[in-house]
Amino acid sequence: MNAIRAIAFALIIAGALGLAYGGFSYTKETHEAKLDPIELSVTDKERVNIPVWTGIGAIIIGGALLIFGGIKR
Repeated sequence: MNAIRAIAFALIIAGALGLAYGGFSYTKETHEAKLDPIELSVTDKERVNIPVWTGIGAIIIGGALLIFGGIKR
């Protein structure tokens, strides 16, 4: 049951962070050139948007796991 609670809390926190920030960004090196003494590289900054429904769904599923996760049949 502790694993279910940990997963539930992780989903709730991830959902809340997804709603608060709306996405994340990262840098990616795309091109690199090495001319004897000179090195050139191009980095692109990419942004990944997280849809609102994903954050809300994670919070709902995490809450459901907290409420119904410990029920034994």
